[in-house]
Amino acid sequence: MPSCVIVVENLPVPLDRRVWQEARALRESGWAVSVICPATERFPARRETIDGIEIFRHSLPLEANGSIWGFLAEYAMALFHQARLLCLVRWSCDFDIVQICNPPDLMFLVAWPWKLFGKKVVFDHHDICPELMQAKFGHRRFMQPLLVLAERLTFKAADLVISANESFRQLAISRGGKSPGDVVAVYSIPDKRFFSKASSRSPTKVGAVIRNDKKIVIGYVGIVGEQDGVDNIVRMARDLSRKYSLDDFTCVIVGDGPALPSVKSLAIELGVSEYIAFTGYLSGSELIEALSEFDIGVIPDPINPYNDKISMNKVFEYSTMGLPIVAFNLSETRRLLKDAALFATQGDASGLAEQVARLIHDPELRHELGQKAKALAERDFVWEAEANRYVAAMTRLFEH
Repeated sequence: MPSCVIVVENLPVPLDRRVWQEARALRESGWAVSVICPATERFPARRETIDGIEIFRHSLPLEANGSIWGFLAEYAMALFHQARLLCLVRWSCDFDIVQICNPPDLMFLVAWPWKLFGKKVVFDHHDICPELMQAKFGHRRFMQPLLVLAERLTFKAADLVISANESFRQLAISRGGKSPGDVVAVYSIPDKRFFSKASSRSPTKVGAVIRNDKKIVIGYVGIVGEQDGVDNIVRMARDLSRKYSLDDFTCVIVGDGPALPSVKSLAIELGVSEYIAFTGYLSGSELIEALSEFDIGVIPDPINPYNDKISMNKVFEYSTMGLPIVAFNLSETRRLLKDAALFATQGDASGLAEQVARLIHDPELRHELGQKAKALAERDFVWEAEANRYVAAMTRLFEH
């Protein structure tokens, strides 16, 4: 039986949907699968088995404080625990392949030594870290060469690269020096067996809180970080209420992250708190209930070199739920959604507000775009196809 251990630093499983779906895909194909990840208040168990997958969690007492040095301290602690737990997995479960998932591009330090023992290394390329750090902190001359070097060494250590989209795949080939045959694109598409619109809109606790007796619910689901542009939703709400004289709407932000306090403060500062609701992190049935109440899905991530290349989970989640979508004019987002979304003509919150107001005033357009997004998801965004491609690539690596 082939075996794999997946190492992820930024989220625990099963919260990390991409990693958990990959782990399940391998397990359902007869692999023995283990996962190393951080523990959180929601997932505190240091070791447990879910769906036949062995999970090893470690504490992460040092968390990034929003500075580069804070991230480095967090990553150093994570690397220590990952190295320790890889030895434990080897002793208790064994593995043929170790799959590392960035960020950060530092896990090659704990994975590469295992190649001396005949293990294969897979790099699951979630983020383009040089561009991500630039989006978070701006251009830092002393950091950029180090980030590029870490990325290059990660690619070099990998026997196989699993890219989050085709743009990442091309980067792995051009910037990472990988052979095209050693790079496979696997998109983070929701598994529709566990992610589909609620069958009815019967009142629920979550649904009632989110709708709050408003006609239109404008929704966001995701991380609330500095680079995610959630502040654009607050500024958009101001424009909707003042510039477009709309008041029968609410903007619901589903998620958590380091920028959440500043977003809440901005809502108070701009005087739009009555139009903004924060649910915090939701998962499972509560997340589905929340999404089922949305009338419009917003992708507020601003235009920059990082966002322009990434395939955001929101694209797939909103489409799967059949939501009309408004986003900025980002290359990868436009490539995926085609004509199933409206794109802001301006690169700021006023551009989002213009298109959202258009949808609020035109229920037929909302319905048309929602149907297009749903059809796109059913035709092109199919996890089973991505899972088959992923498992096939992993199996080829194991057999060679």
